[in-house]
Amino acid sequence: MITVQDVRLSAAWYERVLGFESAHGGTEYEQLLSEGRLVLQLHDSEADMNHPALLNPGDTAGLGVLLWFETADFDAVVGRLRQADIIPEVAPYLNQYAMHMEVWLRDPNGYRVVVAGPSAYDKQKKPTP
Repeated sequence: MITVQDVRLSAAWYERVLGFESAHGGTEYEQLLSEGRLVLQLHDSEADMNHPALLNPGDTAGLGVLLWFETADFDAVVGRLRQADIIPEVAPYLNQYAMHMEVWLRDPNGYRVVVAGPSAYDKQKKPTP
């Protein structure tokens, strides 16, 4: 779960850019799904009946946080970035250590987001007998 300034704006960004789907809706809290699985929750910074305020006034959201998502269709994500006119912080490149493609960007709240494609190592794995 991450704290965001505007739940609807942030949800729309993740839906448009990463293809996530809304599972809750609302202005204070949202659940986002990918292929039917919960992958991210968004919450405003205000206190509610379940907890105190999630950010103190003046706190920077996203400081030291890296949101990492893996996708089976890396090229489709890069295509959505182009359609949304999003300029990546780090353009798509091959991560030599993990042997997969990555792209780095920032969401509307300043969170650093990395999307990685399938690893070549995964393709080399063979089922054990």
